[in-house]
Order: sequence, then C-alpha cells, then structure tokens
Amino acid sequence: MSATAGSGLSPLVWLMLGVLTLLALAVIFVLPGVVAEYELPFTPRAEVTEIALPVVAASANTNPISPFQEAQRALQRKEAQDVLASLLTRQAELQSLNVEDWAAESYQAALEFARLGDDAYRTQEFGQATEQYRSSDAALQALQGELPLRFAAAMAEGNAALEAGNAALASEKFNQALTMRPQDSDARLGVQRASTLDQVEVLLREAASLTARADHEAAEGRLREAVALDQYHNAARRMLSDVRAQIGENAFARVMSEGFAALQAGNSETAITAFERALAMRPGSQQAQEAITQTRDQLAVNRITRHQNSARALEAEERWEAAVAEYDSALAIDANLVFAVEGRDYAQKRLQLDRLLQSAIEQPGRLADTAVHEQAVQVYYTGLQLESSGPRLQQQLGELEALLAKVQVPVDVQIVSDNLTEVTLYQVGVLGRFQSQVLSLKPGQYVAVGTRPGYRDVRMEFEVGFDGRSTPVTIACTEEVVAVNRR
Repeated sequence: MSATAGSGLSPLVWLMLGVLTLLALAVIFVLPGVVAEYELPFTPRAEVTEIALPVVAASANTNPISPFQEAQRALQRKEAQDVLASLLTRQAELQSLNVEDWAAESYQAALEFARLGDDAYRTQEFGQATEQYRSSDAALQALQGELPLRFAAAMAEGNAALEAGNAALASEKFNQALTMRPQDSDARLGVQRASTLDQVEVLLREAASLTARADHEAAEGRLREAVALDQYHNAARRMLSDVRAQIGENAFARVMSEGFAALQAGNSETAITAFERALAMRPGSQQAQEAITQTRDQLAVNRITRHQNSARALEAEERWEAAVAEYDSALAIDANLVFAVEGRDYAQKRLQLDRLLQSAIEQPGRLADTAVHEQAVQVYYTGLQLESSGPRLQQQLGELEALLAKVQVPVDVQIVSDNLTEVTLYQVGVLGRFQSQVLSLKPGQYVAVGTRPGYRDVRMEFEVGFDGRSTPVTIACTEEVVAVNRR
C-alpha cells in the first residue's frame, strides 16, 4: 500500500471539499446581501413571519440541501433578479409615458406575469419566477414596440374627432398622443385645435344660418373669425371660399339684374353700361356678353315681356302647367327676374293643388284609405282658403266635397259564405265561418280571403260604391286540392 493510500484521502479530494465549504459560506453570509440589493418586487410584500416550504422534514438531518444545490439555487435567484431589473427599467420608462392612459389593459396584463413571478420567487421557485419575469419583460417590450402604432392611431382618432366636431374626444386623443411623444409638434397642434374647436363650431353654425338667410357678408365675417382660430379647419376654409364665391356671384347677378331692369324700362344705354360692368367683374362671361348683344336690339326685352304676358293670360285660364313653362322661359333669359321667380312659385303651387284635387276626384275609391282621406281633406281646405279661385277650382272643390261627404256614410254589404270557409276581410279583420253576414262598410276598395283545409284558397276584390247600394259578396272555398302522392 502506498503512502497516499495510507493517509485516507488524496489532496484532490481535500481541495474539492475546500471549494464546497467556501461556496456554502458564500451562500450563508454573502447571498443575503445580494438578494437585498436586487429583490424589487412590483407590489409591497405582505407582512409574513416566514414562508413555509413544501414538505420540510422536522429534522435537519433529513434530505439536507447540499452546498452544490444551494449554489445552483443562488445562481437561479441571481438570474431571476437580473431579468427583474430589466423589467423594472422598462416599467419605469413606460410609466414616464403615462402608459396607463393609452394601454392600461395590456400594461396590467404584463404586470400580472410579474406578480406571478413574485409568487414563485417567494416560494423559492426561482426558475419559474425567471420565466414569469421574462414574460412580463417581453410584454412590456412589446408595448414599447407598439408605441409608434398607438401614437399614429391616437393622432388619427384625434383628427377624425376634429372633423366630426367632437372637441372633447379630440382633446383626449391628442393629449394621449402627447403622453407618448411629449415633444411632437403635430400632437401639440392637435391639442391647440381641439381647444378652439367649440368656438369654431359655433361660428360655423352661425355662418350656415346667415348663409341660409342669404346674408353672405355677415357669414363671411364669422368664417374669417373661424379660420383665424384654426387655419387648418378644412370645413371653415371651404365654407369661406364658397361664401366668397357666392358674394361674387351675387354681385354679378345684381349688376346683371340692374341691366335687365333698365332694359325693361326702355333705357338701353343704362342697360349696356350695367352689362359691361358685369363683364368686367367676370371677364369672358357669356351671359354678360349675350346681354349686351340683346340689349342693343331690344330682343331680350321683347321676349321677357312676351313670356310675362303669356304667363298671366294662362293663369287667368287656370292653365297652370303652361304658365309654369312661360315663367321658366323668362327665367332662362334672366334668373333674377322678380316677377318670374314669384310668378313661377305661385303657378307651381297651384299646379300641384290642381293635380291633387283631380287625382282625388278621379280615384274616389282611394278615399277609403285613412291616409288618402286625410290628405284629400287637407287639400280641400287648402283650396277653399285661396282668395282667387277660378271656375275650375270651384268645380273641383264642389266635386271633392261631395265625395268626402259620401265616403263617411257606411253601406250595408252582405257577405255570403258556406259556413265551412274561414273568411278574412283585410280592411276589417277575421270574420270566421258563417253562412251570411251584413257589414257596414265605408265606400272604397276591399279584399276578402277565404281558407279551408283541403281546398284551394280564394281571394276576392270588391268595391263599395258611393251610391249607397251594394251587391252581395260571396266568398267560399269550393275547389278541392287533389293530393299528388295519395295511395
């Protein structure tokens, strides 16, 4: 036996035992300080006396943890703490951007992984804790990667809210974008525009109301104020452009009307001067050039006068459609002729009244319908209130009055069946089975339907006249349906 064998253990074995002893001492005395430095949980720790480990034997001598195992656990703990440090850095960066204002749900979901990691860490499941921390870190990293898209979405929604006139939503979205990029000039501009949007919208509504009343100069003033508040507001700039164009159009039309008025008065020189002013306002205007030409030979005046006289004659004859056509011909020469504008409006209304009256008279059966009857009554009273009523209108009112009176008088109608057919009268309801019934029906069109098992359905349309008399109506299913697959 050699000397080394006689001593019991080789130097290599003693060296390994020494290393393991040093590692054990590091775990006992050094590792707690490291843990205190790196352990930064997301939520405050609960005050607990001690974390119980699963299945720990009462005796220290049962399943003791070797120094090597304790060293491996320390390394796992160090890895979990390193991942946690990265996670905390990302969390701080996202919190500085007010992440909960624009991605609260995703942010809380990411933190939930960290909380699960904390739970694993407290039970010394450091490998599981590391995985949960990595999941949380990855989720927070993904949130950072989404920042450009979320910023773009917030800006798009803010701009859409501006277009829709929703100042509160626009302000919310642009401020949200600012939390992601505090120095972004477009987001700052959006916040500024949102702050003036309500004022701009009020001015636009006022301008629209003024435009509807044809007060274009006042409308232009409101729109200039709106554009001064927000020079990027598309609707305000567009409306301002339209109003200015309309002001120019009105000025042109006004000068043209002055020329035609002078022409009607027989003052050709004054008319030509006005048309030349209009041509200067709109160089190359065909309308102004044609007016000048027409004025020189008095053709325009003669034509306008002819249409005017013809329209008035047709009105006296209650030929409203022809009168409208004459006024249209006059307006084709000058759209601003007062007599033609007013005359056409009146003639068109009388034409509509004439057609409604004639339709009610020619289709009295439709008066049984409640809506048609109410319209006919309204039309009747509209015609009755006219101060100037010619012979045709008086005749129409008399005929309609008689029909309206008759339509309210029920007529007894006998309905005959076979006591086997289920009868329904659409305008009245289900009559059931019977041999004969007498119903009081107002004049008008009616539809009766009969059904009977095994027989073909029948449908009958009949009219209750205005003469107070009616013939019996028979409704019965008599045609048996033959079964094709009968055996």
